[in-house]
Amino acid sequence: MRSRVLYIFAVLFAAVCLAFGAGHGLVRHIAYSPGAHAESQLLYIKAGDSVGSVAQQAVALGFVRRAWHFKLITRWRGLDRALYAGEYEIPPKTTLYDILGKVELQDTYKRRLVIPEGASVSDVETLMRASFGLDMASYTLPTEGSLLPETYYYERGDAAAGLIVRMQAAMDDAFEQLWRSRAVNLPFTDSREAIILASIVEKETGLAAERELVAAVFINRLRQGMRLQSDPTVIYGLSGGAPLDRGLTRRDLRSDTPYNSYRRGGLPPTPIANPGKASIAAVLNPANVAYLYFVADGTGGHAFAKTLAEHNRTVARWCRIEKNVQ
Repeated sequence: MRSRVLYIFAVLFAAVCLAFGAGHGLVRHIAYSPGAHAESQLLYIKAGDSVGSVAQQAVALGFVRRAWHFKLITRWRGLDRALYAGEYEIPPKTTLYDILGKVELQDTYKRRLVIPEGASVSDVETLMRASFGLDMASYTLPTEGSLLPETYYYERGDAAAGLIVRMQAAMDDAFEQLWRSRAVNLPFTDSREAIILASIVEKETGLAAERELVAAVFINRLRQGMRLQSDPTVIYGLSGGAPLDRGLTRRDLRSDTPYNSYRRGGLPPTPIANPGKASIAAVLNPANVAYLYFVADGTGGHAFAKTLAEHNRTVARWCRIEKNVQ
């Protein structure tokens, strides 16, 4: 009788071991089998999402065949109460084990927003509204010239207002560093005026080799009490930072706005764009030249002159060239 009991116990024990082994094998098979998705996919877990809702998304994206597979491996890995919110980029054929590893490490997907040099705050708002995943609910238009043009990274669901704070902090940091090494005897005394002039330089030329020369022209004009006579200031007065979508006319140059530097002396009341570091640096350390004039040379750059007579000869020469080309 005792030997029969031992035999039954042994059979039951073996059955349990086999069942356990089979179960463990099934878990490992589900966890380590490649997903069926052939392209990278984005898994988005919102704050408060249940394991069940995320499991359904995983099925839809091709990560697993059955929702219970996702639930099983999530519980096996001890993550059923710790699915961190965020967006996760899942490469092709990634195993469920590795997917949950990304979630556990909070290895979230970073989206990119490029703010070009010379963008106005209106331009920045347009870019942000076109950027997928940014929450614009609490967004308010920032001060012109307060944002540093740069590449910024954000996560889906981030508040646009928070991103603006980062742009402003980046501008403050960049300007503070550049201000320390500024030239002496500049015709402005504070950061606001320096940013205003840098924004004009930014809109006048996109050539790195010209920035210090253009800055020198405007600084020389300010020192001599001459009007800046900058077309981009006129455009800003007409459009408020939006594209004008047409050429300037003589009537535009006579328009009486606070930004018309043909009619008003000194600097405009605010920046006309968000200048980049290079334009700020050019304004704080302009070229040591006596130029007072510049005009587009027809090749993407400008021709500079010290006197009005020299400037007029240059303008006449380029007008003849342009006429012949036409």
